Amino acid sequence: MHHTVKPRSPRRPPGAALLLRAVPSLEPTTQCLMKRTLALVATAALLSAGLSLAVGRAAAATSSAASNLPSLTLAMNGKSITVGGTLQSGAVNVVSTVTQETQGRPALVRLNPGVSFAQAEAAVQAHGGDFNYLDPYGSLVFSTVANRGVTSAQTSLQAGNYVAADLSGHAHPPNALFTVTQAAGPATLPAPQATMQTIEFGFRGPRQLHDGELVRFQNDGFLVHMIAAIGAKNADTAAKLTAMLKAGKDHRAQRLATAFLVFDAGLSPGEMQQQVITAKPGIYVLACFMNTQDGREYTQLGMERTIRITK
Repeated sequence: MHHTVKPRSPRRPPGAALLLRAVPSLEPTTQCLMKRTLALVATAALLSAGLSLAVGRAAAATSSAASNLPSLTLAMNGKSITVGGTLQSGAVNVVSTVTQETQGRPALVRLNPGVSFAQAEAAVQAHGGDFNYLDPYGSLVFSTVANRGVTSAQTSLQAGNYVAADLSGHAHPPNALFTVTQAAGPATLPAPQATMQTIEFGFRGPRQLHDGELVRFQNDGFLVHMIAAIGAKNADTAAKLTAMLKAGKDHRAQRLATAFLVFDAGLSPGEMQQQVITAKPGIYVLACFMNTQDGREYTQLGMERTIRITK
């Protein structure tokens, strides 16, 4: 199906003119998860009615390979975010520690050379919170959900200036500026056992993932995308859930959901992160809940995919 949208920039191909709105919180309450906009960096959009979130299971594991990677640490307490560890280019294990709040939503934005945080922030705010306008000022290179305690995921960082932010529903998200220097011998990420990719407007990758395997989540599209997974009782329920999402009936879809996982909470084009998944085996519907310029969720454009997670 062809979708006519208003182009934003000649730098993007025609299909990439669809714009996103991101939302600020993972609080398991009603109605607000798709409606408010953060004024910092892109993050996960969730079902507009509250779901029982199981994001901690998807983000909590650390692979044995991660122990060999340098660690970049993020400490969040709801009021501040502190960056520490190895601030050098190359592969890193991002270790998030959350205290004094139920969940943190750590995100890393790499600023392009010569760009200030104020410029990048202003570009997003000037366009109604559309974080695709972070380009050409920077990129969202890491974004996840971290329950209280310690969680980890892996990514690869270029040398440059960065902003770390905690996007857990704060009106003014805590943030910290830091610099990643060029490493003499940058570490490399361990090879994933599977890769799931986002494009406009769909997913590429295996139909089956395995509990306990290292999976890479990668944005190969031209827009910011996220990867959420909605648990379904069986294949028939997954089909019904998918149909409801395509019809924009999120309230009805959420009644069928048995779990809600966030594998990546929003990445700029060309970016990726990876983690060991520890999701309960079963059937899941992958979905991207970013919004188009006319207010439709990407799910209404067919951005769903049914997969199975096995032992």
